[in-house]
Amino acid sequence: MNKFPPITSLPPTKRPCHVTAAADLDGTLLTTRSSFPYFFVLCLEAGSLFRAALLLLVAPAILFTYILLSESAAIQILIFVSLAGLRVRDVELAARAVVPRFYGAYVRKDSWELFNACTGRRVVVTANPTVMVADFVREYLGAECVGTELEVDSRTGRFTGRVKGGVLVGLKKKEAVKRVFGDEMPDLGLGDRETDHDFMALCKEAYMVPKDKKATSVPAEKLKSRTIFHDGRLVRLPNPLTALLTLLWIPFGFLIALFRVFFNLPIPARFVRYTYRLTGISLSINGNPPPAPSPGSKGSLLVCNHRTALDPILVSIALGRPVYCVTYSVSRLSTAISPIPSVSLTRDRATDAARISALLDKGHDVVICPEGTTCREPFLLRFSALFAELSDRIIPVAINVRQGTFFASTVRGWKFLDPYFFYMNPRPGYEITFLEPLREEETCGKGGKDPIEVANHVQRVIATALGFECTALTRKDKYMKLGGNDGKVENLKSLKKSE
Repeated sequence: MNKFPPITSLPPTKRPCHVTAAADLDGTLLTTRSSFPYFFVLCLEAGSLFRAALLLLVAPAILFTYILLSESAAIQILIFVSLAGLRVRDVELAARAVVPRFYGAYVRKDSWELFNACTGRRVVVTANPTVMVADFVREYLGAECVGTELEVDSRTGRFTGRVKGGVLVGLKKKEAVKRVFGDEMPDLGLGDRETDHDFMALCKEAYMVPKDKKATSVPAEKLKSRTIFHDGRLVRLPNPLTALLTLLWIPFGFLIALFRVFFNLPIPARFVRYTYRLTGISLSINGNPPPAPSPGSKGSLLVCNHRTALDPILVSIALGRPVYCVTYSVSRLSTAISPIPSVSLTRDRATDAARISALLDKGHDVVICPEGTTCREPFLLRFSALFAELSDRIIPVAINVRQGTFFASTVRGWKFLDPYFFYMNPRPGYEITFLEPLREEETCGKGGKDPIEVANHVQRVIATALGFECTALTRKDKYMKLGGNDGKVENLKSLKKSE
């Protein structure tokens, strides 16, 4: 460890300017030294709950091998248990849609600033599989990735669990750096352990990144990309203790979720806010909930941002009365047990407009989420302008949700389980804020405004109330990013048949 000076020996104001750089990932560019949590995420999202439990079970043996026998052998065991038999496509999607969010939250500030200051070629060289880290390195760090390559069975399109050319540790990592940079070796080398010394010795200048449990992470906005869309069920990074507690909680959490759902299901909407407290669910209601439409008058459009599939139900509970909701794709099971009536939309503009208008004309209040899909992060997607054309009685509703253990939305998973995952959280919470209705001069009908202008205005009003950022991103952008498809139900069915 004394062969190279620590990165802390460089004063921030006197750091040298390097052109090219090569750096390790875990413990160097990341505050976390162990790659176990990220393999656990892949096991769970690309594999199964059983595979994740198996990885946790053999983790002590992997740690023993790493410390007393061989770092390379330990990583090979980790790769085999985590990825053997999994489809390449499933692993690639999980590595693109789930893993980067966890990596991005633990980028180490001091080493990242030095690495990012390099004006030329930047390469991350890691023992982790390339398929696991390449998307994160390219998109969030703006660098090239050189990692351990995995063997694939060409007949089945699945990983065999074996590596090609060896794990990039020690001399293997040095060879990889030589292969990438050729005769012109990198100006800067960064590592955090003795097995990094071989490749660091090739660099013109190199520094060790000392272990520091209190190391500062880079703010999200300082990375090359922001996390707006991500998938996966886990909220927190599953280090071994968190992973163990999560797996132990799942069966009990599922029973609690069933109780929370079916206990509150037959209770009238005006009383549910009180029974929620009895079952450990927090519901905060702010603003002035609008009164029910008077007999003979048209209903109002309650325009919400979209956090989970439960949004319309929670708005109904906050109002203390049933309302209608309109949705594009909900499972038959969810529709059957929903405490509020729902109307399916077709994505045909004229047909959908007619269905919503019919409900409003009959005096029903209608909850609509013009984003078209959920967004987990503090961003609002583009609002479809259809709602602005249908009524001048528009009430913006700002929704936020607390999910401490599991996310209640998914792109690649079983959507019919989304509500249950929300209720599986030990202390789930919803915050509903009813904002001021749009004034006449702010609407399309009496105000003569353009529908897009009205939709953008409502988006800004809700974003301001929540402290979120507005974007022009759409449902299609989300599904192309996370699932490699446009998110339309009929196209998803075709894709599954072809696979």
